[in-house]
Amino acid sequence: MRTVILASLRTHTRRYGAALLAVVVGSAFIVVTAALSSAVRDGLTAGIGEPYAGADAVLDRPSPGEAARLLEAAPGAGADAWLVGWTMQQVGRDGKVIDSSTDIGQVPDRPAHRWQDLVGGRFPGAPGEALVDANAAKAKQLALGDRLRIGTGSSALEVTVVGLADSPSNHAVASVYLLWSDLSRWQDSLYVGSVAWSGGGVDAARAAIRATVPDAEPTTVPAFLQELQREVNNGVDIIQVVVLLFGVIALVVAVLVINNTFTILFAQRSRDFALLRCVGATRRQVLRSVRLESVALGILAAAIGVLSGLGAGHGLVALVRAQWPGARLGQASVAPVWLAGAAAVAVGVTLVAAWLPTRRAVRISPLAALRPDDSTQARTRTGRLRIALGVLLLAAGVLGLVAAITTANVGALAVGGAAVFLGVLLFGPILVPALIRSTGPVTQRLLGPAGRLAAGNAVRNPRRTAATAASLLIGVTLTTAVLTGMASSRSAVSAEMDEQHPIDLAVTAEGPLPADALDRLAAVDGVAGSVPVPGAVATIGDLAPLPLLPATTAGGATVLHGDLPTPGPRQVLVPWDLIGDGIEVGDVVPVTVGETTRELRVAGGEGWGEAALVRRTTLDRLAPGAAPHAVWLRAAEGADPEDLAGSVEAIAAPLDAGVENGLAKRSYVDLQLDVLTGGVVGLLAIAILIALVGIGNTLGLSVLERGREHALLRALGLTRRQVRRMLATEAVLLSLVATVLGTALGVVFAWTAVRALVQPAIDGAGLVLPWGQLGLVVTIAALAGLVAAVVPSRRASRIAPAAGLSLD
Repeated sequence: MRTVILASLRTHTRRYGAALLAVVVGSAFIVVTAALSSAVRDGLTAGIGEPYAGADAVLDRPSPGEAARLLEAAPGAGADAWLVGWTMQQVGRDGKVIDSSTDIGQVPDRPAHRWQDLVGGRFPGAPGEALVDANAAKAKQLALGDRLRIGTGSSALEVTVVGLADSPSNHAVASVYLLWSDLSRWQDSLYVGSVAWSGGGVDAARAAIRATVPDAEPTTVPAFLQELQREVNNGVDIIQVVVLLFGVIALVVAVLVINNTFTILFAQRSRDFALLRCVGATRRQVLRSVRLESVALGILAAAIGVLSGLGAGHGLVALVRAQWPGARLGQASVAPVWLAGAAAVAVGVTLVAAWLPTRRAVRISPLAALRPDDSTQARTRTGRLRIALGVLLLAAGVLGLVAAITTANVGALAVGGAAVFLGVLLFGPILVPALIRSTGPVTQRLLGPAGRLAAGNAVRNPRRTAATAASLLIGVTLTTAVLTGMASSRSAVSAEMDEQHPIDLAVTAEGPLPADALDRLAAVDGVAGSVPVPGAVATIGDLAPLPLLPATTAGGATVLHGDLPTPGPRQVLVPWDLIGDGIEVGDVVPVTVGETTRELRVAGGEGWGEAALVRRTTLDRLAPGAAPHAVWLRAAEGADPEDLAGSVEAIAAPLDAGVENGLAKRSYVDLQLDVLTGGVVGLLAIAILIALVGIGNTLGLSVLERGREHALLRALGLTRRQVRRMLATEAVLLSLVATVLGTALGVVFAWTAVRALVQPAIDGAGLVLPWGQLGLVVTIAALAGLVAAVVPSRRASRIAPAAGLSLD
């Protein structure tokens, strides 16, 4: 059988090349998916992960006393520890209080563990030195060399500002940073988010933390960051969703591409197997030869696929980062388990894909195997089994999707979607030919005999037709689902952000704002528009006096992203963080401005700053001719939220005005979506390549399988041009059918994902169809089929009729 194997490799090199390409592409896709997923993970956690760079373990939310013990025990253990947290203290300068409640955090003692980016001066090197946030310094008009008094009474501390810094992490920003030797005096009033420990590796670090805090449950840095990112995103673990969905997609795509190619390849070789049986080869010998071929092919393809996947994954991430900076992808890294999984899929799926059709061929008699295979017809036992299995998978998949919608479970969504897709593929030999037959009259009318032959060829072998269409069906379904899902998610998130944060920056004061302050705020670099808002200071029930503003104002639409909530005629909207401090939603309370009082019902809201909202008519009755007490600002495109807020606070702070920074909250969500979109763009590029390779592969193999048929058509009078037109038409028909079916499936999957993942987090989220992008998908799919048919059709038309008729 060794001679037979070597002869088969020499004779059918082109077929093995197609199979090798399928396995390489499938395994490489898994590795590329791992690289993109890791880049997405790194991009999403880049900001919140900066304070934990270099840490071996993290203790989440220890008490202030536990945190203090850890920070004091670390140097003695030959390690380093630092906390992410703060205390709120009064800050003064030159005998005057500049802020009664400033957040004071820690700067780690060791330079390697400092996450703050120095922009001026130096880091603290001794007690009595402070590092100040650059935007806080701008707002409080602080400079290098200033002497600050932090705290009150006996715990007060005099420090010198020696450095200015920016924090790359929105999670760990403080206005002033001190060394632990200074910060420890306020340890009883610390809020500690976490303590990071570095030294000795993960196991040693966790053991050291437990030795200092016996009941502690320290965790690894990746696990801590994943949970922290989940909390930041309101309980939705975006990273887990991305990795799980992309991993399932990569696995399914790899299996389908490899299986489709081998199904056609070994169906073509069924006559070879039958002839070997006729000349004396046993079933065991035939199976052994196929397994040896498959193992050799799988190992070679696994090695090539893993290496090419590593190169393509890192290259694709670098390309996306270079060409699309807004995507904010992180660094790509592929864990060994992904490499092992890709190699296992390459070898395992190759063995199974080659073994099943061969086992079926050797089970029947050699003479029966020499006859054409009709196992994909519904009337056969195999056909009925295929239909039954397809029904079961569809039913299970639908139940999985329903379960995903009702429970918002990502696993159920992935498994249900895969089951539905596999069920559709099993129905392919029946469904795809039926859809192609429906186009027969139109094709014949437009292209004549070549069109009629193309439609007939496309349905003559249902198995081959379904396998060819499946390659493009994968790419179209994935592309449609992702484009529709992203459009729907962005629309829902944008609407939610418009509702929660309709104002980029709101400056609100308890007294009238001077005209020059309004002009200076409007002239701040990065401000695209500003609207003064009239108001008055009001007493609302038992609350301390706060500004009262109208919910609508002249020109307000020019700076608002959405509509502010509209109070009723006898209603006052109070910020949610003030509800519960003596008043509750639904209470009827007196609202007093000067000598005028009205009874209004309390409702809650947010997004406009520390002020209450009423109707304009209500404000006019309480305070006729009110002067501006607030100004609403709209940021220019691309403005940095923290820098802009610092510039605005520098003007607002001397006026004792508060600043509501909705832009920062919107920008963080936009960053999350940009990172996900960057990963999706990379995956779509690979999916399109998979589709092109798959359809080109299966079309090329089908042309090899029909060499005698094409030669007979040439002998009967078809010209080379007509043969090429026939094959091109067949490819376009398959592409369009796959596109229509894939678009329908993709929209269904996107709708399910929106219902399962987006609606639980955002009320009112609905399906948004990106018609322009979907139209582009249809066009590209048709062109893909046409391009994939170019090489096979030229090869088929070049073979002379006599030479073609001699093919076996």
